[in-house]
Amino acid sequence: MPSARIPDTVRRVFTEAFSARDIAEPLASFDAEASAAHARDFMEARDFDVIGIRRDGLMVGYAERGSLEGGACGEFRRPFADAIVLEDTAALVNVLLKLNQNPFAFITVLGQVGGIITRADLQKPAVRMWLFGIVTLIEMRFAELIERHCPADTWKTHVSEARLQKAQALLEERGRRNQRLQLFDCLQFSDKGQIVARLEDIRKQTIFASRSQAEAAVKNLEKLRNNLAHAQDILATDWDTILQLCEFFQSSMAEGPT
Repeated sequence: MPSARIPDTVRRVFTEAFSARDIAEPLASFDAEASAAHARDFMEARDFDVIGIRRDGLMVGYAERGSLEGGACGEFRRPFADAIVLEDTAALVNVLLKLNQNPFAFITVLGQVGGIITRADLQKPAVRMWLFGIVTLIEMRFAELIERHCPADTWKTHVSEARLQKAQALLEERGRRNQRLQLFDCLQFSDKGQIVARLEDIRKQTIFASRSQAEAAVKNLEKLRNNLAHAQDILATDWDTILQLCEFFQSSMAEGPT
């Protein structure tokens, strides 16, 4: 990914616009004295893996479906201290990184556990929009670096003839729609990524140690962006890329506002 601090205004959008509460689901719960077999049947019917355990009306722990056998639910209670617990205001970047450590996280509302987030919840619109925005920031950074280091369209020598022709065709089509753009504006994300990968002076300003590493990352980012844009599964094949994006965003935040 590019190495760059995120402007304070953009930082607020990506850290405050979406939070854990936007993707959390209510945590189904049973009294400690309730039948564990009944609770397990309930979970199997709804494909739930975790339930909350209540005592005197308060949520006091949780139980996983695989542990429930005979007896009462309370016999299989585990304390919330054994799991990941986040506030409902937690930023999405923190939620995603925590879910790499555990398949679910509990969410507190007014200081009490009341919700749950599983990895399946990461397919929801809020997460998809957030990730798409991060990829867009990276593309904008690529464009900034290329325009700074490649005056007078010298970037053209690092793009294949076929890709240049495709960009030219897009430029002509946009011209017919009265859109005043330059050829560079019609490059695709992969084109800009290839330029960054091939020019060492630019690549040194990113976290990529080599051309091959940069090209692999660009390929993965493009695949993730396409899956986001076309509402495809982003967990089965893009999980590692998502984690890398989160780590990039978190490190960029740590550098402080511009």
